[in-house]
Amino acid sequence: MDKHKCKYFEARNTLHVLLEVFCLSFRNLMRKMVWGLKFLAVGIALFVDFCSSAPDSCLEERQRLKSQVRKLENRVMVQQQLIQELRNGNTISLHGRGDENIDLGARTQYADCAEIYNDGNRRSGIYKIQPQKSPNEFQVYCDMTEGGGWTVIQRRTDGNENFERSWSDYKGGFGNIHGETWLGNDKLHYITSQKNYILKINLADFEGEQRSALYKEFKVGDEESSYQLSFGQYSGTAGDALSGSYHPEVQWWASHNGMKFSTYDRDNDRYEGNCAIEDKAGWWFNRCHSANLNGYYYKGPYTAKTDNGIIWYTWHGWWYSIKTVIMKIRPAEFEPNAV
Repeated sequence: MDKHKCKYFEARNTLHVLLEVFCLSFRNLMRKMVWGLKFLAVGIALFVDFCSSAPDSCLEERQRLKSQVRKLENRVMVQQQLIQELRNGNTISLHGRGDENIDLGARTQYADCAEIYNDGNRRSGIYKIQPQKSPNEFQVYCDMTEGGGWTVIQRRTDGNENFERSWSDYKGGFGNIHGETWLGNDKLHYITSQKNYILKINLADFEGEQRSALYKEFKVGDEESSYQLSFGQYSGTAGDALSGSYHPEVQWWASHNGMKFSTYDRDNDRYEGNCAIEDKAGWWFNRCHSANLNGYYYKGPYTAKTDNGIIWYTWHGWWYSIKTVIMKIRPAEFEPNAV
């Protein structure tokens, strides 16, 4: 396969560095609190023991102090659990989610999950929306975490769904909205043509690490444009694989910005062959990709004739397939209502 592989020069994102510094400081503070609570609990326990040999006048005070010891022990346990969660990097849940169908009735027509959130609905789950240009309403999964109002457009979790699909499948959408799914290119166009949207991609690998990428001005064209992709500035911790900005000499073939959508039966890429066939996915291929989140579901490192896994090059390269992916969008001007 005619692809230019280049060495990736890793650069820490400033936001990621600040987050690491914050987490380190917070962990140290939590450790000091835990030791302080332990010291106080020991002191109280010693005082209780002293009172146990004193006259009966100490009985009431002993009971009160024993109750305080139990409360302090519980607080220590909670603080230790929080420290362990911080050590494990469990800052974003990519797996736990509410899957209930939430019926809001026919009172209001919502254009996206942001409108649902700002109408006072704060539970993550499955809702119905109808964007302005859509002829029909349809179900979406609304992620009300990370500030709320996110419309989920793609999810990969376990490999149960086949993403090597036809043009018509990607046009209308497929999968299980409770699990692995592609919302549909027509629906992506209807939503993103309403206003300015941002795209957030949450990624997790098989070692429990998590990364994210956020792109401004995310938009998908109509079918006449072959669902052409456009997006703006990147920020995040996963690296900018979608625009190929990690090295200026590769952007001409690695950038997905401005690319048309391709499937095995509709070849719109810039490669002499068919990227969708070789990489087992429908995607906005160039020649062919440095990001392919619809690739074949391997479990971490893999070997194959082509780099056809679930790829985010700037994090794990071409030969490691990501475990969990969530792609979701929200209006750029979104501000949560205080309801």
